[in-house]
Amino acid sequence: MFTGLVEEIGTMKSISRRGEAMVLGISARVITEGLKLGDSIAINGVCLTATSFDSSSFAVDVMPQTYRHTNLKDLKPGSRVNLERAMAAGGRFGGHLVQGHVDGTGMIIRVREDQNAVVYEIEPAQSSMFKYIIPQGSITVDGISLTVVQASAGRFSVSIIPHTLAETVLAYKRSGDTVNIECDVLGKYVEHLLKFGKSQNQIAQEGQTEDTSNGIDLTFLSEHGFA
Repeated sequence: MFTGLVEEIGTMKSISRRGEAMVLGISARVITEGLKLGDSIAINGVCLTATSFDSSSFAVDVMPQTYRHTNLKDLKPGSRVNLERAMAAGGRFGGHLVQGHVDGTGMIIRVREDQNAVVYEIEPAQSSMFKYIIPQGSITVDGISLTVVQASAGRFSVSIIPHTLAETVLAYKRSGDTVNIECDVLGKYVEHLLKFGKSQNQIAQEGQTEDTSNGIDLTFLSEHGFA
């Protein structure tokens, strides 16, 4: 579990590819402090496992599923990446619940200044993600916990303060670049529960004997203040 607060910008040291599988070597200083083999690290918002490390770098494996659904396949030696270690149990929760399980990619359509902020307009590659993208809701872009400013016409925008811009790879992103997107996990769970409740109700209507006492539907969520 992560918070979406980037700890360090790392640099791609080496990339080994075999088909859609990769081994990434990443130069970093902060992330390697106290690192252990098997620890989880978010790289541009993708949760990966440290397979080796020293005081100034670490390595991770990228499997084909991750290769196909994230922007890690676009990395080259010298590319900069956002890095965050898994959340410590006693740490402050400064961002939002981030799993490091990317829902898909998006393309930066427009970058514009808005006084002291920079606004990024992003078009998700899969329109199905839009059901989880809510104005003023949370979203993760390349591992950064951000707030959705607007969401309409197949695009959403986020506003970046100077500190976030200076401490993350968004400072190097331009129109046409690809970013990883992870939507707020709460919406996904609500959707799954609604689908589960619906399937249980269908079983009851068909006269089957399975217990439907725990079925969850929109009426249930409304009565209990969740919708």
